[in-house]
Amino acid sequence: MPTLEERLQALEDREAIRALIARYGPLADSGDAAGVAALWSEGGSYAVHGFADAVGRDAVAGLIEGAYHQQLMADGCAHVLGPVAIDLNGDSATARGHSLVLRWTGSQFEVLRVAANRWHLARGADGWQVTRRENALLQGDAAARALLAE
Repeated sequence: MPTLEERLQALEDREAIRALIARYGPLADSGDAAGVAALWSEGGSYAVHGFADAVGRDAVAGLIEGAYHQQLMADGCAHVLGPVAIDLNGDSATARGHSLVLRWTGSQFEVLRVAANRWHLARGADGWQVTRRENALLQGDAAARALLAE
């Protein structure tokens, strides 16, 4: 049976991870490339299946600074991340969940992307950071569904 201190630490870790993931959308939608990159560890990566595999903070920031994302912001967009299921293992964790990207068409919002996400995280001196995020469209293929599996 875990001690009270261990149980409290697990709750604090889960809340810190949820808060980190929740910061992603507002940072991305406001164009804060440095803020997004700071969520990642120095050598962390972000793999968007079929689009990019950004390795390192500069490359992650480059996704936000790039033409595709800049056009999304110019159109009007919202990155919405759903609740995540978190598995803790000491100073590492995995979180699984969904994300939506909405885009303004000029008269209404459309759903641009619905994706499965798997976040790999590590606790370091600066708290929890992303070591790898994998994101794949839920278009019926097994690879995307596998990101959501335990």
